[in-house]
Amino acid sequence: MKLVTVTVTVALVCLMLAGMWPHAVSSKSMHVSSSNCCFSFVEKKISPRIIQCFKSTSSICPYEAFIFKLKGGRETCALKTVGWVQEYLRKVKHCLPKKI
Repeated sequence: MKLVTVTVTVALVCLMLAGMWPHAVSSKSMHVSSSNCCFSFVEKKISPRIIQCFKSTSSICPYEAFIFKLKGGRETCALKTVGWVQEYLRKVKHCLPKKI
């Protein structure tokens, strides 16, 4: 009986933790986590026509990158050191901060 109680308790704790686990990537995101850090990056050039604006990743993120906001509400990341990214920064506007 005690083994069954422990097993059920462990199972319930696991389910509760799984339900509280933060989602790493939003449904409208390709590469951007909810904390504004990037963990995967595009390598090929993005068409400038679909880029609306860009912003830098947070200073606490493990990688220095830019987040490009694309038409359709999607976002994607590119490393700051990639040549085409530097070229695009001169052509694309900075994203405005969200109003609270």
